[in-house]
Amino acid sequence: MARLALTLVILGALNWLLIGIFQWDFVAAIFGGDVMRESSGLSRVIYAIIGIAGIYAITFLFSDRAVARNGD
Repeated sequence: MARLALTLVILGALNWLLIGIFQWDFVAAIFGGDVMRESSGLSRVIYAIIGIAGIYAITFLFSDRAVARNGD
């Protein structure tokens, strides 16, 4: 369930990256709606930063971190 949630967060962040860089909304393109979004320069920078964080979060899908246990 956690991997599904992480996958959805990553997809959302990548959509924000597309909006930030190209002003193109992938989700709206799939499900209908206005695919081109007008936004200010500052908001586009923030969207791109969120998208870059989503790219970084992809690494979490493939990491096998051991769970630390107290007292064991």
